[in-house]
Amino acid sequence: MRVGLIASEAAPFAKTGGLGDVAAALARYLAKAGHDARLVLPLYGSMKQAGVTLTEVGFAKDVALTLGGRRLVFTLFAAPLPKGGPLVYFVNCPALYGRPGIYASDGDEHLRFGFLTLAALESFQRMGFAPDIVHVHDWHTALAPLYLKTRYAWDQRLFGRTRTVLTIHNMAYQGGFPPTALREVGLESAQPLVHQDELARGRFSFLTSGLLHADAITAVSETNAREIQTPEHGFGLDALVRARAGSLFGILNGIDVEEWNPATDVHLAARYSASNLDGKARCRAALLGEAGLAADPRTPLLGIVSRLSAQKGFDLALEVLPPFLARGQLRLVGLGSGSAQIADGFRALERRFPRQVSFQLGFSEPLAHRIEAGADFFLMPSRFEPCGLNQMYSQRYGTPPIVHATGGLADTVTPWNPATGTGTGFAFGHFTALGLTWALEQALACFARPAAYARVQQSGMSRDFSWERQIKRYEALYARLHGA
Repeated sequence: MRVGLIASEAAPFAKTGGLGDVAAALARYLAKAGHDARLVLPLYGSMKQAGVTLTEVGFAKDVALTLGGRRLVFTLFAAPLPKGGPLVYFVNCPALYGRPGIYASDGDEHLRFGFLTLAALESFQRMGFAPDIVHVHDWHTALAPLYLKTRYAWDQRLFGRTRTVLTIHNMAYQGGFPPTALREVGLESAQPLVHQDELARGRFSFLTSGLLHADAITAVSETNAREIQTPEHGFGLDALVRARAGSLFGILNGIDVEEWNPATDVHLAARYSASNLDGKARCRAALLGEAGLAADPRTPLLGIVSRLSAQKGFDLALEVLPPFLARGQLRLVGLGSGSAQIADGFRALERRFPRQVSFQLGFSEPLAHRIEAGADFFLMPSRFEPCGLNQMYSQRYGTPPIVHATGGLADTVTPWNPATGTGTGFAFGHFTALGLTWALEQALACFARPAAYARVQQSGMSRDFSWERQIKRYEALYARLHGA
């Protein structure tokens, strides 16, 4: 099949979270499966500074598009996606993307990403690419289905068979703007096709428009697909999602099992596998030494690698962890950035328990790998988590995760059953201090039984979370949209 993918970010070119990993992985693994996959991204100023080698394409140079009376010009560049991926196309428009970061607070995000979507469709026309599927991600590119039904409806030769898929990575971000944005993104004549109640309330939402007009909607886990139909997780759009339930599918994200493989990971002090866990003990000792923590084999080490936000549940963790640390039952190595308040909370723990807690602000890919390998448990107490990737990395690295049973965490972590000795991690159902305390106590009880803990490790390491497996779900969805 011919699949056109449009996204605001894709690793390694531009990434702030899981969306960047998923957009790149979809393009790569669709191409590996034999499909003609073409990914379109903005050419951000940060990419130029990073020295990404780009080639100008001949068919889209100085292309002018008029949006709301404003004339904007772009030129298309291309570069191969690493690890054997297909070509990625970059929309070069310095007026919109030549800024330091990926996202901005300059009041024109609607224009930046509306233009990206239009430039992608314009580029497909100019390269003669007739996509069977246009697959877009989150609010940033969610206008594609509406653009195809309006501005590009005339081009039936190219887009007559095109079906659209919208993947929602985080329902909380909806791309809501004043109604004047309709004109500014070139959709003034499409006003009858957007959500009228929202317009009456003074709001035009990219994501709402995508939910209305996409041929299929995917959430990034089966549980999240159910959750976003509820008021608690639908963030005001649950009624619309329920109305589209027949076109909604939950497809779990995969992980890169080549990059995240403890048997070959170049970032680790030692390699190991499910059949030989000896190297994990060396990784643990090396991480404790790097963090400056006491090397007590009887006290489990908790790992955290995360964005620091209320969504991730670390306000709850900061409430629950101190008694465990005060009793000497746990140690903690954390890595993350985000909320200054949560970061200050972890720094306070580090000052109070200097031989038990080490926290590093920021992000380091090598350290993230070392924490996954060296920790005894991995903590992900998210309030909500559409999919999550670290709980899958953790299981692959023999580091049982401790999670709140929500979204993708519920779908990927099988709770430990002390009676049968089965499970791949520890999950609490109620997002309360009591719930997290119970899960930590369950983990400690398991750790005190080496044979049971080893079974949990090996059960997690045997799970298959690979993209090779998950890409088949997307292939089946694409075929279904075309009646195959």
